Amino acid sequence: MKAVRTNAAVFLGGGRITSALLAGLRLAGFRQPVVVHDHNPHKLRQLKRQYDVQVEPDLRRAVEQAHLLIVAVRPDGVRDLLQQIGHAGQFRSLTAVSLAAGIPLKNLRAWAGLRLRWARAMPSPVARTGRGLTAITFDRGLPVSARREIRDFFSRVGTVLEIPENRFDAFTVTYSSSHGYHALSALAEAAENLGLDRKTALTAAAHALADGVLAWRASTLSLDALLNEAATPGGIAASTMSKMNQSGYKRSVQLGLRAGMRRAAKNAKS
Repeated sequence: MKAVRTNAAVFLGGGRITSALLAGLRLAGFRQPVVVHDHNPHKLRQLKRQYDVQVEPDLRRAVEQAHLLIVAVRPDGVRDLLQQIGHAGQFRSLTAVSLAAGIPLKNLRAWAGLRLRWARAMPSPVARTGRGLTAITFDRGLPVSARREIRDFFSRVGTVLEIPENRFDAFTVTYSSSHGYHALSALAEAAENLGLDRKTALTAAAHALADGVLAWRASTLSLDALLNEAATPGGIAASTMSKMNQSGYKRSVQLGLRAGMRRAAKNAKS
């Protein structure tokens, strides 16, 4: 009987964030064994073809191969998945990382039903380009070697920040690349309404957002100084920003983040 490898990074869930992480890992030249488990055979075939990973439709066999177990299912599916693992049998002690937004470490410990040493990570889909951002937090007692391994794993696809778990939800609602895409869409649509064609509108809006932020990252100037440089008092840009603020721009952002925090709190109570 063929021996089961136990040195793989095993993803439980073959959805969007798994795909993004696999793309970033391959871009970074990651060559350690990777296994993906999912109940959807189409997803598994697609991931195997795109990223040359091993796939395993059987949950027990997937977990048996894991050195690092990455739980990458929707928050409302985490409890059921962990209970399935527990019912499948007892396994050796494993390091597990949950990517589920809003599910605290105490819930993961309570639901696992087997010897799992937990961390949480919140990686961005931008990881597929190698420019991701991942927040991580560790359960008490997680060995230093395991913490280092988790940091190294996610650092292959971008910047890693270690933050306290009680700040995870605030990070989650703030860091999402959806903010940039949403702003790009809204700004380009407004420009089209002024008469620009779609391509030109997107080019102008992308410069305003992406190139402006990249300039801030590369600059030694403060954000306030760059705002003053870009928006001369009494000029067009200053008038545009002033009207946006008067119309509730900043308040709408605050309300949006608070709605995300409430959603995360519901996940924790699920």
